[in-house]
Amino acid sequence: MADVTLKALVKRYDKTDIIKGVDIDIKDGEFTVFVGPSGCGKSTLLRMIAGLEDITDGTLSIDGKVVNHLQPKDRSIAMVFQSYAIFPHMTVRENMAFGLTIAGISKQEKDQQVNDAAKVLQMEHLLERRPSQLSGGQRQRVAIGRAIVRNPKVFLFDEPLSNLDAALRMDMRMEIAKLHKKLGATMIYVTHDQVEAMTLADKIVVLKEGEVQQIGTPMELFHHPANRFVAGFLGSPSMNFIDADVLAIEDNTMTVGSAVLDPVVLPRVEQVVRVGQKVELGIRPQYLQPQQGDVKGCLHGNVSLTERLGTETVLDVSLADGKKVIAAIGQDQVFPLGEAISLSFEPERAHVFVSNES
Repeated sequence: MADVTLKALVKRYDKTDIIKGVDIDIKDGEFTVFVGPSGCGKSTLLRMIAGLEDITDGTLSIDGKVVNHLQPKDRSIAMVFQSYAIFPHMTVRENMAFGLTIAGISKQEKDQQVNDAAKVLQMEHLLERRPSQLSGGQRQRVAIGRAIVRNPKVFLFDEPLSNLDAALRMDMRMEIAKLHKKLGATMIYVTHDQVEAMTLADKIVVLKEGEVQQIGTPMELFHHPANRFVAGFLGSPSMNFIDADVLAIEDNTMTVGSAVLDPVVLPRVEQVVRVGQKVELGIRPQYLQPQQGDVKGCLHGNVSLTERLGTETVLDVSLADGKKVIAAIGQDQVFPLGEAISLSFEPERAHVFVSNES
């Protein structure tokens, strides 16, 4: 397998930069996920690595070799697309062996590689079937098997699960995770689904408008987001953002509050802030808990929607300033619509963002 290094990579159409000087180091055997909203450039970046899009500027290296001008077939990569792209008139075996047939591999070696890949994917019993006889998940396995038989240095996945239903997506996520563990391969995976990113990745690259916002492990990004965008993108339900004013600053603490938030003392943040400055508090829904009685440091609002999901109750709470927050409570509780509610949180759980930060 191989390291993959992107250095100051740029993709430009006419005078518009789509990828804007991206630097990423992917280690041998690492599972790296590119994640971000639609249009952020993640699929374009993957296609640049694959050789399906030209590189305008910068360098791309695979296994220590610059591959900017190499054809896709010469980069030792294999790509699994969002569409299965398998031939309906061929059997599973023929589909998986197609690339090897084109490459002129002997029948004996070809059969061996197909059988080995089918064993890894636990689909030996499907080799003589045609795609019409397969489920969506089985068809995606065929597409993955076609990549495995090539024995590439790097596997590329472009939103491979987006065509599957929710239950099957979960099953296939587990299958891909097991496959990575079994093969120990370098894998680069593109998705807009932050749950896929969090559950699959060794390392996540968060992209926005062609620029890297943050790179790190799933838990690093979840607990220590670099900016408001990363904080809001990762996590389900999404992080709440609450307007507040800086009321006081001490050596190691700062006090913030607003019309909907009692004064609360937070650990001093790294950003330069001053008394009177407006900030936003980022608080994940799982860290908000309803309180009764005189509890300091609470948010105050009214219940506008209750979703009882069995394992948790999700509350949509309207604040007096017109904004809403979500609280995910790990209990099966009933909250009448319109009821006044106070929500507390541990100060250490809050993130502080300067209001004009994008």
